[in-house]
Amino acid sequence: MTVNFILNGEDVVFSGEAGVRLIDILRGNFNLFGAKPGCLCGQCGACSVIINNLVSPACLIPAFKIQGSEIITIEGFSQTIEYQEIISIFEEEHLGNCGYCEAGKILCIEALLDRIPSPSVNQILAGFSGIKCRCTNTEKLLRTVNSIAQIRRRRLYGRSS
Repeated sequence: MTVNFILNGEDVVFSGEAGVRLIDILRGNFNLFGAKPGCLCGQCGACSVIINNLVSPACLIPAFKIQGSEIITIEGFSQTIEYQEIISIFEEEHLGNCGYCEAGKILCIEALLDRIPSPSVNQILAGFSGIKCRCTNTEKLLRTVNSIAQIRRRRLYGRSS
């Protein structure tokens, strides 16, 4: 099977079996290792990528489902100003990520703020429901997301609310 999709802004083609998982395609065919094969059952979020503006676990997505999709990995997203904003606030807030889940958290923040510029506590928690890691401190996470949202609103609209 041949699958055409957009990966980090570039048109790409995958040729292989229809059931091959996206995590394996990213790592094996495109040498993108930011999405990590954690639980391989969609529970931990270590393999998170953005597919058509929504965070998805790459371990659950078969090749045939990505035809025509736009996929953003942490490697592609790391080239943006939004990534720089997120990383700087992670450091300021001492979020203390273990490193294994960090890419998933960053992509969750981006997908959430792309849809909801001023998310509520419940919206933030729902946006991170797919990330399961012991290093996550909920209060720091909420504070971090709110700080990033405020900086982004200020950059985009010239105001913080």
